[in-house]
Amino acid sequence: MEKDIYYSNGKLLLTGEYVVLDGALALAIPSKYGQSLEVEAFENHGIHWQSFDSQNQLWFEDTFDSKTLKFHNPQNPISNTLSKILKEAQKLNPQFLTSEIGFRVQTKLDFPKEWGLGTSSTLINNIAQWSKTNAFTLLHNSFGGSGYDIAAAQNDSPILYKRQAGQEITKISLDWNFKHSLFFIYLNQKQDSKKGISLYKEKSINKEVITRISKITLKLLKTTTLEEFNALIEEHEGMISRLIGIPSINESLFIDFAGAVKSLGAWGGDFVMATGTEKEMEYFRNKGYKTIIPFSKMIL
Repeated sequence: MEKDIYYSNGKLLLTGEYVVLDGALALAIPSKYGQSLEVEAFENHGIHWQSFDSQNQLWFEDTFDSKTLKFHNPQNPISNTLSKILKEAQKLNPQFLTSEIGFRVQTKLDFPKEWGLGTSSTLINNIAQWSKTNAFTLLHNSFGGSGYDIAAAQNDSPILYKRQAGQEITKISLDWNFKHSLFFIYLNQKQDSKKGISLYKEKSINKEVITRISKITLKLLKTTTLEEFNALIEEHEGMISRLIGIPSINESLFIDFAGAVKSLGAWGGDFVMATGTEKEMEYFRNKGYKTIIPFSKMIL
C-alpha cells in the first residue's frame, strides 16, 4: 500500500535560551539531522506504532485502539505521551483517525535520540502534518514550550524567532566568515528541557535581560570577527547565568579553554558551541567529549 511520509528538521538554539519563553528574540538553526514519520493503511483495526533509532534499531513498539487512542501497554510512559499527543491532534481535527481502517506507523531518527536535537518537536511537527493540524497549537496543548523548535522543524534555513501572541519567524542567512571556527560538542548526557523550563519559571521575569538578549541576537548577525562573536556569547552566558542562578558551562567544566563556550537550550546537557580551531578541539576530546561536529556538518 502507498505510504505517506513526513519529515521534520532537528534544531539548536544559538541564543535566547529560557528567555525565548518570555518574548526574547532568539536565533535558531535547523540541523541536517531530523526525524521521519511513515504512515501506511492496513486492514487490521488499530494502530501499530514502531520507532527506530539512527542505527535502525527498534526502541519503541506498541499497538493501540484507533478510537480510544489507548495503548495496549498503559504502563509505558512513551505510550502515554504518544496517546496524549494523538488525542490532542484529534481535538484539533475531529476528522483525524475516524476511519475504520488501521494504520502502520514508523518513526525514524537521523540522530542518536540522546543528542537532544528535537526528538519530541520533530515528532509533534510530523504528527501535525499527518493530522492536518497546527503544530504550534499541538505543541502548546501537549508539551508546552516556546515553539522555536517547531519553527526550526518547518524551515530549511536559520531563523530569528520571537514568541508573542503567536510566532514571529524571520528566515535569515548567517554570513559569518569564521564558520570554520564553530563546533558543536555533545556533553555525553541529555538534558530534561521540561525541568529546565520549570526552573526558569520559578524566577521573576527580568524585562531588561530580555531586551539585552534580543540586542545580542541582532548584534551576532552583524558580527564580522570571531573576537567580537566570542565577546557577545560570553556576555550572553553571563546574563543567563545570573538570571537562572547556575554557573555557565565554561565556569563549571571548561574554565581553562582558550576559546569561548556557549550552552544551547536547557543548561547542563545536550550540545554546547565552542569556538576555535580543529586542533583546539583536542581539548574536549581529551576530556572525554568525543562527539564534535563542525558548524558546516550540523547546520542545514
